[in-house]
Amino acid sequence: MGNCWPCFKVPNPQTTTQQTTVSEVKEDTMELRRLFPSNTCSKGAMTSIDSHINGSKKLSSTTTTTATNKTSTFVNIVGSDNCGSVPAVQNNIRVPKAFYARLPPLGKSNTPNSFNTIDNSKQQKDALDLKLNALFDQYKDPVEDTILADGIERLCDDLQLSPDDFKVLVLAWKLDAEQMCQFTRAEFINGLKSLNVDSISSIQLRLPNVVNELSQNNEMFKDLYRFTFRFGLDITTGQRILPTDMAIVLWKLVFTIREPPLLKKWLLFLDNHRIRGIPRDTWNMFLNFAEIIGNDLGTYDDTEAWPSLFDDFVEYENDQMNQNVIKDDIKDNTNDRD
Repeated sequence: MGNCWPCFKVPNPQTTTQQTTVSEVKEDTMELRRLFPSNTCSKGAMTSIDSHINGSKKLSSTTTTTATNKTSTFVNIVGSDNCGSVPAVQNNIRVPKAFYARLPPLGKSNTPNSFNTIDNSKQQKDALDLKLNALFDQYKDPVEDTILADGIERLCDDLQLSPDDFKVLVLAWKLDAEQMCQFTRAEFINGLKSLNVDSISSIQLRLPNVVNELSQNNEMFKDLYRFTFRFGLDITTGQRILPTDMAIVLWKLVFTIREPPLLKKWLLFLDNHRIRGIPRDTWNMFLNFAEIIGNDLGTYDDTEAWPSLFDDFVEYENDQMNQNVIKDDIKDNTNDRD
């Protein structure tokens, strides 16, 4: 009824763990043979390993228990007297050339130079901003952060220009000024940066070059011409049409260069007739009208989509020419009678 002694006998441990460990040891041994060929170290260590694996001898307890102890066993084998110390073995290892081919090339790092370039660029930008802001502060209004009429007059004096000089209009165009007789801080600083100037003397040197470019470049002049209309509007009142007297002044100013042949006749016509104002379309199309007509009004085609004001102008000029012809005929007939 009771348990006999054989029932309490502890069964023999299974050999699965040993077999698995032996397999792993054998695989690792093959790997070591590949890394450490027979001509590098003696066969003693490998023979010792094989005798433990293939023979009937039991592996030490440190080898058969855990993977960690197995690893330490291999370390001891590599460091045995047969192969010498680990560094000595590593010095004799032949690394295939393909291994070096897979290594990425070692390039020179430009990071410090890049940082220096960025730092220098930032320092230059900050220095330029400080200089341009200081220049703006010389002319800005004491209350508003804007250069108003008084400041513009002082700026023109320093530039040795009259406020109604063509170069002042060019400067306002380059600053992209929103309204006449005032420059905001952003307009002033960004405009001078676009001109690549930072002082009164550099502005004086740059403006004549811009004027020369305008005289040769049609697209640049067209952009200035269209800017001039917007520049003359009073945006505080929402003005959309230029008063005729203001338009006449601005036409004279913008055509300081590239004056069309019929400009004087056109301005005289506007001055002699009560025209309420000049819309944007009429202003813009007058440049095309002047380029196409030149000094010969006979080429004008009233069937084209010209503003009606141009029709009135051509008719007026033709009447003036006919009257002159009639007057000349009457004068000639009178002279013949005499």
